[in-house]
Amino acid sequence: MLKIKEISKSYMQRGVVLNKLNLEIRRGSSVAITGPSGSGKTTLLNIIGLLTKADEGKVFFHDQEISHYSADDAAEYRNKKIGFIFQDHLLLSYLTVYENIMLPLMADKHAGKRSSEASDYALTLMEKTGISNLKNKFPAEISGGEAQRATLVRALINKPEIILADEPTGSLDAVNAEMLTQILVDLNKELGTTLVVVTHSEKLAKRMQKKMRIEKGILIETE
Repeated sequence: MLKIKEISKSYMQRGVVLNKLNLEIRRGSSVAITGPSGSGKTTLLNIIGLLTKADEGKVFFHDQEISHYSADDAAEYRNKKIGFIFQDHLLLSYLTVYENIMLPLMADKHAGKRSSEASDYALTLMEKTGISNLKNKFPAEISGGEAQRATLVRALINKPEIILADEPTGSLDAVNAEMLTQILVDLNKELGTTLVVVTHSEKLAKRMQKKMRIEKGILIETE
């Protein structure tokens, strides 16, 4: 489904971060990427999501090279194929939870034709993640764990093929971290959405089907 071939990336202050890195991800799988701070985990995730361009190498999605995409094509790829979850929930304070969840549809010119279907899907996902009672609340009125679950639903609203999660439990307490981890695992199994998680959490990493670690710019599969 997704293939990274010989990807390299350097920064002026940090030097080489990724060094001819290779990665293949199967449809419906779940992958954890671990490693120390500054090892290039987030950089790799951003290259997959076309938020960052690699210095060298290629990215393939369903055997089509996407690393050369224009800004417009990259934006369409991110909106239709990718769902992002970040450590900070990034919900807009002036929108309700439901409005935040529906926000990605605003970038889809065909969304109006299926607004009723999308609304039903959003409510179904909110029920699955235990936040259906928060529909009309604002971000300031809900907890951090609830906000992160809303972010997850927002990431899923366009039915993306891949979820890219960057430290999704990093800002949560142990109870909420375990709850979000279980939701991610369940949704991966139920919806078949491919899941790529960057994390420092061993508990989260162990729940993924495959666990990998970045060392010296390359990926090593671990137990």
